[in-house]
Amino acid sequence: MATMALSPAVSPAAGSANSLASALLVRYRAARAATSHCCAPLSAEDQMVQSCAEASPTKWHQAHTSWFFETFVLTPFLPGYRPFHPDFHWLFNSYYKSLGNEIPEKKLRASFSRPSLDQILAFRAHVDHHVDQLLQGQDVPEDALRRIVLGIQHEQQHLELLLTDIKHAFFTNPLHPVYRENASLPTRLPQPAQWVEFEGGLQQIGYPLDAADPLDFSFDNETPRHTVYLQPYALENRTVTCAEYLDFMNDNGYQRAELWLSEGWDTVESERWDAPLYWQRSPAEASGWRIFTLGGWRPLSDMLHTPVCHVSLFEADAFARWRGCRLPTEAEWEYAAASSPTDNGILLEDDALHPTASTSRDLTQMLGGCWEWTSSAYTGYPGYAPLPGALGEYNGKFMSSQIILRGGSALTPASHIRAAYRNFFSPATRWQISGIRLARTFADQATALNGSDQ
Repeated sequence: MATMALSPAVSPAAGSANSLASALLVRYRAARAATSHCCAPLSAEDQMVQSCAEASPTKWHQAHTSWFFETFVLTPFLPGYRPFHPDFHWLFNSYYKSLGNEIPEKKLRASFSRPSLDQILAFRAHVDHHVDQLLQGQDVPEDALRRIVLGIQHEQQHLELLLTDIKHAFFTNPLHPVYRENASLPTRLPQPAQWVEFEGGLQQIGYPLDAADPLDFSFDNETPRHTVYLQPYALENRTVTCAEYLDFMNDNGYQRAELWLSEGWDTVESERWDAPLYWQRSPAEASGWRIFTLGGWRPLSDMLHTPVCHVSLFEADAFARWRGCRLPTEAEWEYAAASSPTDNGILLEDDALHPTASTSRDLTQMLGGCWEWTSSAYTGYPGYAPLPGALGEYNGKFMSSQIILRGGSALTPASHIRAAYRNFFSPATRWQISGIRLARTFADQATALNGSDQ
């Protein structure tokens, strides 16, 4: 999820409107090229598959991101623009009900054998040509620039989604295809976990958006910046590893109802969970397990020190209870990430396509590796207001029954992630690269149950 570079080397406030547009065109082209690059290993048949309710076909991702630019940028801001196809306006709408047209059910997206992949690629080229035309014109409206910045971020979100979606599609395929044969995990020596303490107090969280800079960006749900009070707390310096999670499993973690939230226990029983998603029992392996990755099957014994991932909020919470700890709040997480030097984790540009082991004793893996579950429900910050018009449906209407995740994953572009970024999913979600970071208050200084201060 190469990528778009919202590079700090470019100072958008220092130039004219035309120089801003030129800088933005470079970033737009990079983001679109990144999507094409990640789709290159996939056949037309691969791009048709939708293997679970949360996922979408790769072909749909390519069309929907182009629809976004056509709908919110080209149609309102490029005089004389003619849409590529009249039916695409409703066919590739995701959930923007205020736009008025019928939206096909998400579960039916895999039935779109037509339009063909060639037509979708022609649609992308059509949109790219006209965005070039807009940005190379004179006096590009500032609102158009802001919407293109939003569209680039939207493209990057879907780049990460299409990679996680194709991973699930290949996992459910009986042949278990490999996305990329040379996908490899760098060998890293494991480091023991350490607790990093924070004094808390009154702190500021939320993105400090510069409204005067049209290229500065945050999603509306990251604002406004506001004051929170934090009790003294500690975070474990790295995310939980596969080896640690295997200990939880071997201690009958999936059979002990007392460890689980009620809804989580119901889900474990109904879904028959006994391990993270993509773990499969394998008598041929010394550990008894193997793990499916975008590079194919890997023995668990080769991945014991990598972060455990593809776990739900319910599993993350149960593991934390088993360890005598808890999950951090999103405010605790953001303050730690923003205020402390960190050794960040794997992102898309590192080309591992999977989180790797920590090599640091400092606070590490905060940005990259795994999305980290917090204990915080997804709601608006004090004073939150959604964007006006249809774009107000981007985030705000999902503030119900969702849990916040922080930090990015091995499939997130480096230019897409920041400490204030708020991802959100329902608590049973496992198909994203989601992992666990432990937290505790200062009152919990005694050795945690089934864990230790190393």
